[in-house]
Amino acid sequence: MTLEWEQLVVDAADPVALGRWWAEALGWTVVNDDPDEYEIRPAPDRLPALLFVQVPEDKKVKNRLHLDFRPDDRDAEVARLLALGARHADVGQGDETWVVLADPEGNEFCVLGSRRR
Repeated sequence: MTLEWEQLVVDAADPVALGRWWAEALGWTVVNDDPDEYEIRPAPDRLPALLFVQVPEDKKVKNRLHLDFRPDDRDAEVARLLALGARHADVGQGDETWVVLADPEGNEFCVLGSRRR
């Protein structure tokens, strides 16, 4: 038996707005703009996808699963994401080499430092 990672499902109050935000943040393509299941991918024929689905409840606690990103320039990428509407988040990380941010609905993600060559 083999498995292929199809998508990560993200609960959202507003799937379209959050999906558009992540599409802009990642430079990904919208492959389904249905307001109940808004899907983005790196390219139309590439996986995995992020699928944003509407839920009635608000996010209340730290995510049990989060995304980590490793940009070429951490500080420039953090500034770009903050300008798009992300905000700094404190999940008890202390003084680390990565920066924890939250998307417009409060989902935490990390922007890591540059990979050492």
